[in-house]
Amino acid sequence: MNHISESSSMGLFTLTLLSRLLVVVVLAAAHRLLPLFDASPRLVPSPAFLQPLVRWDALHFQAIANASYTYENQWAFLPGTPFLMRLLAGTLLWPTVLLAVAFDSTKTLYHLTRHHFPRSPSLAYLVALLSLLPSSPATLYLAPYGEPFFTYLSYKGMLYAARQSWLPATLCFTLASTFRSNGIVLSGYIVWGLVVQPFLTWKKLSPIKIAYSLLLTACVMSPFIYHNYSAYRLFCLGASKPEWCSRLPPSIYTHVQAKYWNVGFLRYWEPAQIPNFALAAPPLALLVAFAISHLLKTVPRVFIRLGGDSSTTPAVADSFVVPSIIPHLVHTLFMSVTLLFFSHTQIVLRMAAALPTLYWGAAWLLLRDSDSQGNSKRWQWGRMWVWWSAVWGLISLGLWAAFLPPA
Repeated sequence: MNHISESSSMGLFTLTLLSRLLVVVVLAAAHRLLPLFDASPRLVPSPAFLQPLVRWDALHFQAIANASYTYENQWAFLPGTPFLMRLLAGTLLWPTVLLAVAFDSTKTLYHLTRHHFPRSPSLAYLVALLSLLPSSPATLYLAPYGEPFFTYLSYKGMLYAARQSWLPATLCFTLASTFRSNGIVLSGYIVWGLVVQPFLTWKKLSPIKIAYSLLLTACVMSPFIYHNYSAYRLFCLGASKPEWCSRLPPSIYTHVQAKYWNVGFLRYWEPAQIPNFALAAPPLALLVAFAISHLLKTVPRVFIRLGGDSSTTPAVADSFVVPSIIPHLVHTLFMSVTLLFFSHTQIVLRMAAALPTLYWGAAWLLLRDSDSQGNSKRWQWGRMWVWWSAVWGLISLGLWAAFLPPA
């Protein structure tokens, strides 16, 4: 196991704390100086310290925490965040919990990076530092959203899966699925480790191992399934049934997402949404570029090795060409395609933080910059990413405080 040194750990903690304090100061100033575009946040009862944070989805989370699921559209939100808000209501524990989760997310990302790239502790530290510049600092650091908890649990589960500790990985992924529906996709790391990877390396797959992977996958999906089952019992067992009850499967989640948020294949592709696509372009482009580039470099090397002639494996200078990150690359491509073609694309600004490939990709760009310092004609994409992250992060805090998009 790769341990982080005491000085590095203290450095990360200090920088994490300072980044959170900066976000608090900027958000507090923006809240005082900028008028609300919409007065909706004032209509939802919330503690005074949460008032600058209750925006967008947080309005729904707060309403669910106060009165459970009252309206149909609220079923688009899973119960993890409202449960925590109800648990911590009236206390000052929320920012404390978020700080603890944020710091451990940074440390967990460091350890995950060290696991996949063990020869470069400096790379792991760089990745951890880059994670302190998220594209949605309000939702990841302060607001009553599911993103900080989902990100932490995703990283933790990925690290356990990389170490083949399947039960802890399943527990983390299952808890993550109580915060976001895309948590069910995290079960792919379990299927990859228990079924796909042994299959690709010509290892015998026993029926017991396949059944075990299916059981663990079912556990990860259980919060989402139970959420839909609860709605089915509430709406579909009486005489008057909504039309979604007759669908297969009868999912209120997909019904509500399509009805109230216009989610579906290319339904978001309208001229009015061009600004949102433009805002989403930097992280989405980085995710896709990193995933495709490294899949194209890594997969052929895997099959050459499987063929038994490692001498023909071409040498590469790219330190990110590591077979163990293939499930991360596949996961990244799947989420990128989903966000681009099926969802409100700009939510990549807050969802991308749960993908380690975002920060691996940023580090990849910075390392490419350092390799091309003598070439003045080459674009410094890594530096551009850092500047964009810092500037957009500050702008997004002002937009958040004024209750302006993107959500």
